[in-house]
Amino acid sequence: MNFIAADASFADAAVVLFGAPYDSTTSFRPGTRFGPAALRSESFGIETYSPYQDRDLETDVRVHDAGDLELPFGAPERALAMIEAQAAAILDAGKVPFLLGGEHLVTLGAVRAAARKHPDLRILHFDAHADLREDYLGVTLSHACVLRRCHDLLGDGRIWQFGIRSGTRDEFAFMKAGRVTTEPFADATLPAVLDAIGPDAPVYLTIDLDVLDPAEFPGTGTPEAGGFSFLRLLGDIRRICARLHVVALDNVELAPTLDPTGRSTALACKLLREELLALKV
Repeated sequence: MNFIAADASFADAAVVLFGAPYDSTTSFRPGTRFGPAALRSESFGIETYSPYQDRDLETDVRVHDAGDLELPFGAPERALAMIEAQAAAILDAGKVPFLLGGEHLVTLGAVRAAARKHPDLRILHFDAHADLREDYLGVTLSHACVLRRCHDLLGDGRIWQFGIRSGTRDEFAFMKAGRVTTEPFADATLPAVLDAIGPDAPVYLTIDLDVLDPAEFPGTGTPEAGGFSFLRLLGDIRRICARLHVVALDNVELAPTLDPTGRSTALACKLLREELLALKV
């Protein structure tokens, strides 16, 4: 089953969806491995048309859904290599890879591919958690360390974070030292960041859906009070896609089984529709 209206052929598509149903390093409540499948099945409960943007998935963007990778649980480096290979193939074909998680560690595989294709890559990161630990319980490949591993690839000054409201003292010290640029709790500095990055630099956009407030989005493994609303996050995404050169992106950390009401999956489907329609492709 494809995500709604994502039925273009690979050759014709501008954007390629692919799923990474992986949650082997989840540190609290598992279940994100079921996220990509839930997005596809539940997407048929929403319209293809966006009244926010006056655009329609059936007519205004060509999307191919490549399905889910069959990832080996308990083998993070192998899983990351498979994700990297898939993202690289999509990038080499001149298309935009859109990764559906899965836990946040899966982002590292796609960032590796994007950084190899675009050595001057920048990352915009929306999340409740800093994900900047050097290791988690002695393990360096963990969802709690994913942005630190991305920093290892890109270096200082090329990662911007928004909405962060949870992390260790060491992680916040890493931010304050200027290694990454973080606006805790908020997104007021986003317009200045967009001006600083400019329209030509390649950008990877990673959205951990737990940046949303758990009152709106409870279906995630590590919910944190004090988050964004759907409309606030949607506004930020539209501004980013309108002004920056987004070469790859992901949505991660939907755990549909943790929200029996289904509202988290419905929100995630609608957000994905809006992102696909906001991309400049």
